[in-house]
Formats: sequence, C-alpha cells, structure tokens
Amino acid sequence: MDETLLQEAISQKMPFGKYAGRYLLELPEPYLVWFHSKGFPEGKLGQQLALMYEVKLNGLEGMLQPLLDKVKRAR
Repeated sequence: MDETLLQEAISQKMPFGKYAGRYLLELPEPYLVWFHSKGFPEGKLGQQLALMYEVKLNGLEGMLQPLLDKVKRAR
C-alpha cells in the first residue's frame, strides 16, 4: 500500500451525511459497515472509506491514531 494514500485517507474529513466534518478514521465502524454493504461512493472518497473499513475491520485504528493526532495538531 502506498503510504501517501493512507496519510490522505487519515487526513480526509467526511464531506456529507450524519458524520460530516469527522475525520474518516473517527467514523464509527457500523457506519463503515453500512457503506460496505450498500456500496462505497465512487472515486477517491469511496476508496478512502473502503480503506478505513479495512483498518477498522482489522483493529488497526489504534496504530494509526498518532498519525491523526499529528494532522490535528498541524491544523
């Protein structure tokens, strides 16, 4: 996996819906599971949501939290 894609996904905020404004890594797992069952949006956002789904499914969000904390401090 390209590290840049992961960093971009971590830095991305949800642009619409119930969780608009939240970083993708902070989206609740049930929300990502819902997208997985209904279909992720087309394009880059859909790819990023699918990546976050895999991260959550495999319990890796704790490992990525320091990267998100760094993004938050930079903003």
